[in-house]
Amino acid sequence: MEANTRWVALTAVAPVAWGTNYFVTHEYLPADSPLWGAALRALPAGLVLLALCRRRPRGAWWGRSALLGLLNVSVFFVLVYAASQLLPTSVASTVMAVAPLTMMLIAWPLVSERPGLAHLAGAAIGLGGVCLMLLTGEAGMSVPGILASAAAMFVSSFGHILTKRWNAGTDVLASTAWQLTAGGLLLLPVAAAVEGPPPTLSPQALLAFGYVTLIATALAFAAWFTGLRHLPAGTVGLIGLLNPVTGVLLGTAVAGETLTGRQLCGLGLVLTGVVLGRPARADRRGGDGPRGGARPSTPVPPSTTHRRTKIR
Repeated sequence: MEANTRWVALTAVAPVAWGTNYFVTHEYLPADSPLWGAALRALPAGLVLLALCRRRPRGAWWGRSALLGLLNVSVFFVLVYAASQLLPTSVASTVMAVAPLTMMLIAWPLVSERPGLAHLAGAAIGLGGVCLMLLTGEAGMSVPGILASAAAMFVSSFGHILTKRWNAGTDVLASTAWQLTAGGLLLLPVAAAVEGPPPTLSPQALLAFGYVTLIATALAFAAWFTGLRHLPAGTVGLIGLLNPVTGVLLGTAVAGETLTGRQLCGLGLVLTGVVLGRPARADRRGGDGPRGGARPSTPVPPSTTHRRTKIR
C-alpha cells in the first residue's frame, strides 16, 4: 500500500506540471512559433536527462526512441498546439479527458492489462467531473479542432502504452531522455522549414522556457513514465485527470477566477475517479516483486501450487 501510494504521488507530478504548462505557455511564450516552441521545449529537456543518465540507446532502442519521440513528443506537441488554437481550453481539455479510457483499451491487447470495473467506473466518473468543471455551453466548436484534440489524445495514449511495453528492463530516465531528444531533433528541420529562424526571446520568455523544459517536460515525463512502469495503465490514465483540475485551480489562484458550486462538484467527481483507480495493494503482475503490504506466503501443497499456476 505504501509503495503504491508513493508511485501514485510521483506520477501525479506529471499532470500537475502539465496543467501549469498551459498557463505559462499562454502567458509568456511566443504564440506564432508552435514548432519552434515544441522543439525548444523537447530537445533541451532530452539533453538534460541525457547528461544525467549518460547512456545511449542500444540495439532496438534506436528505432524505438525515434518512434516514441515522434508519437509522444513531435506529433503530440504540434496537435495539442493546433487544438489549443482552434478550440476553447474547456473543450480541448474535455476531449483529452477521454485519455484514461483510451489508455485502458489500448493497454488490454498491448500489455495484457484488462481494465477492471473500478478503473472503468473511475474513468466515467472522472470524465463527468471534467465536463462539469469545464463545459459551460458557451464554447465554440470547431471540427478541425476536435479532430486535432482527439488525434493528440489517441497518439499520446498509444505512445504511452508502447513506452510501458518496451520499458521493461530499461532505465526509465534513459528511455525518457532518448524520446525527448529524438522528438526534438525531428522537430528542428520542420520548424526551420515552416517557421524560418527561431524566434527572438525576451528574458521573461527565456525563464518561462526554463520552467517548461525542466519542470513541465523533463521532470514531468520522467515521473509519468516511471508511473507507467510501476502502476497499471488505467491508474496512470486516471491520475492524468489532475491536469484540467490544476488548470482550474491555477486560474482561481493566479487569474482571480471564482470557483462555482458546479466546478467544485466536478472537482469532487474527478478526485473520486482518481481514488477509484488507485490500486489497493501492490500490483502482483509488476516487475518489482512483493511489496511491504503484500500478504505473507503460506505453504501450499505441490499439487495445489501446480493447479494455481495453470489457472493464472
